[in-house]
Amino acid sequence: MDPRLSHIRDWVFDLDNTLYPAATGLFDLIDQRMTAYIERLLGVDAIEARQIQKMHFHGSGTTLAGLMAHHDVDPHHFMADVHAIPLDRVGPNPVLAAALGRLPGRKFIYTNGNAAYAQAVLERIGIDRHFEHLHDIFEAELKPKPDAHGYRLLIDRFAIDPGSAVMVEDMAQNLRAAKALGMTTVWVDNGSERGNHDFHDFHDFHEDHVDLVIHDVADWLDRLTKEAA
Repeated sequence: MDPRLSHIRDWVFDLDNTLYPAATGLFDLIDQRMTAYIERLLGVDAIEARQIQKMHFHGSGTTLAGLMAHHDVDPHHFMADVHAIPLDRVGPNPVLAAALGRLPGRKFIYTNGNAAYAQAVLERIGIDRHFEHLHDIFEAELKPKPDAHGYRLLIDRFAIDPGSAVMVEDMAQNLRAAKALGMTTVWVDNGSERGNHDFHDFHDFHEDHVDLVIHDVADWLDRLTKEAA
């Protein structure tokens, strides 16, 4: 095992653009539905809806957080609507499934999405059985990453020792809270929108909130677990 990870007992993974490549464009479909939702909600055209959506995404961490704060949107209705997408852009990943099977310790999902959608994606990839629990936006009490609140709830519920845990995430800004809590952090640099926001120079790791940079989770875990075998 990579000596930087030999102490890890609990593995926490983001879902979208992390456990499948951002290049699949699956999240683009959710993005399009969010724009359409705002069009209907506010009676604006697609261009203005897109601007509003990105304003909330960049300013509040998620589109939902902004819409709840400024337009009193029902989060259950919003989440069910925007995640009603076909999943044919992702498929089984036997390399990832095998690597997760070899990976020692507990595995968790922590997503800003909702559980029903996340479960469907995990099943589509063929890796759902490897995770002990799926921690979604509702279990985080509607306080999305990068807020530390959801991390604390997950840590407390499962008695996770942050010093023996790792967070794997495609949004660098979402790792700051994990690092502050004592977790090892892995950034998946794969081109996802705003993924590199709040990421500083690679050579400044000693004072940054990112411990490792990878580009593909399946490849990384495959090599990691085979090296340890």
